[in-house]
Amino acid sequence: RERERERERERESETAMAVHDPRLCGPGVLKLTLGLIAFCIAGYIVGPPLYWHFMEGLAAVTHSSSTSSASSLSSSSDSCPPCPCNCNAAPLLTIPDGLSNISFADCSKHEPGVSEDTEKNVVELLSEELKLREAEAAENQKRADMALLEAKKVTSQYQKEADKCNSGMETCEEAREKAEAALVAQKKLTAMWEQRARQRGWKDGVGKTGSQGKAQSM
Repeated sequence: RERERERERERESETAMAVHDPRLCGPGVLKLTLGLIAFCIAGYIVGPPLYWHFMEGLAAVTHSSSTSSASSLSSSSDSCPPCPCNCNAAPLLTIPDGLSNISFADCSKHEPGVSEDTEKNVVELLSEELKLREAEAAENQKRADMALLEAKKVTSQYQKEADKCNSGMETCEEAREKAEAALVAQKKLTAMWEQRARQRGWKDGVGKTGSQGKAQSM
């Protein structure tokens, strides 16, 4: 047990020395790690474009090789003599004599009655659709005209109310200006009479006592 403990202590001391080794944390190791990171970033940025350029070049090479091989095959086929062929001219599927008069081309024959009926039906459907669209458009136009007329009525009513308010404001402003002018004139007249009374010997105290004596005698 003591030996195992000593070995464990030695291992711990070795790991501590390895961790605190200045060579592992030196500038060289830091430069190496930074270089590896920069190389990885450059590969991540430049790698995809290079890969796609390489694939395009490879596709162009394969296309040129395929075209050259096709041209060589065509030239060799032109140089080869025609092959003899002894094929039977009889068709693989024979139609019985009873059905030989019936052909599938009859299905696509132009039948005047049927085509006229279908054309009439199509024209009627289109005319009905147009009538419905016209009626819907007329209804929408009618609603829009009614809404516009109502809006015009409301606008005219508001305009009348606004004109009334403006005229009332103008009247009030004129009355206020007249009242201010009358007040200023009254103040001037009062000041003039007060000045004349003071020139003749009138005083505030004398006027007050005289008025009080008159009130008591009455």
